[in-house]
Amino acid sequence: MRIVRIAGSGSIAWPSEALGRDEFVELVRREGARLHRDLPWRYIDDPYAVLVSEVMLQQTQVARVEKHWTRFLSLFPTIDSLAAAGTADVLAQWQGLGYNRRALALKRAAETCSAERGGLLPDTAEELETLPGIGPATAAGVMAFAYNRPSVYIETNVRTVFLHELFPDRDKVSDRELAPLVASTCPEDDARAWYYALLDYGAHLKTLVANPSRRSAHYARQSAFEGSRRQKRAELVRVVLAEPGIGADELAERLDAFERAAGRDGVDAATFESIVADLVSEGFFRREGGAFFA
Repeated sequence: MRIVRIAGSGSIAWPSEALGRDEFVELVRREGARLHRDLPWRYIDDPYAVLVSEVMLQQTQVARVEKHWTRFLSLFPTIDSLAAAGTADVLAQWQGLGYNRRALALKRAAETCSAERGGLLPDTAEELETLPGIGPATAAGVMAFAYNRPSVYIETNVRTVFLHELFPDRDKVSDRELAPLVASTCPEDDARAWYYALLDYGAHLKTLVANPSRRSAHYARQSAFEGSRRQKRAELVRVVLAEPGIGADELAERLDAFERAAGRDGVDAATFESIVADLVSEGFFRREGGAFFA
């Protein structure tokens, strides 16, 4: 551990004796340039379009997001258009990305901005975090990629680079420990390019090092999707979107058949009603008498 002075920012404790701060920055810039990924959302600075990409990229592979991002924006090109869209239309365009809650949160954020901000996103991280579904990482991403302002952007690929290069022999490294290091390396004048370099280098490291995120204090093994309650929820949403007005009995039979076709036990009535109640209360679809509509 050594103390490193940062121009205009005081000093920080730098964890690596082998790789100094300047050497680390140079390494990331060099590897980022070598491994640069040509992604469509890197050629825009519209805050709304950047937000859509950041939300889609949460827990979803880049290749899958590429297929959805352009189409989604062609249908909902502005905050106001997304706010005015029907929930069923938004969810339909989200199919294939997973984690449908993100679509609802994104729409609710758009509704808030449309109603209260003239269809514009906030331009500070603090205000962004007041919107539905936007946490510190997403807000920091918007600040860096839309506004090109310095931020503390910690997501899985960024975390991978810092863990791999600066904490090679440590486990349980917390984001609180990483945050001042991330902040101290982010340039004042080009946060966008810096984080692109970190993201591309981190994505590459994941192909070389087995699960580098496991050394983070925040690492948790993701539960299996197959057979999970989350998969059942996704299947119910898919069916209701495809067949609006489907009756409760038929919907229950569809879910039961879906599970049995996969070689699992069927779904009892109590489980079905519990999942449906959650989906209705969360706004995924509504129940009118004995029928369901998105």
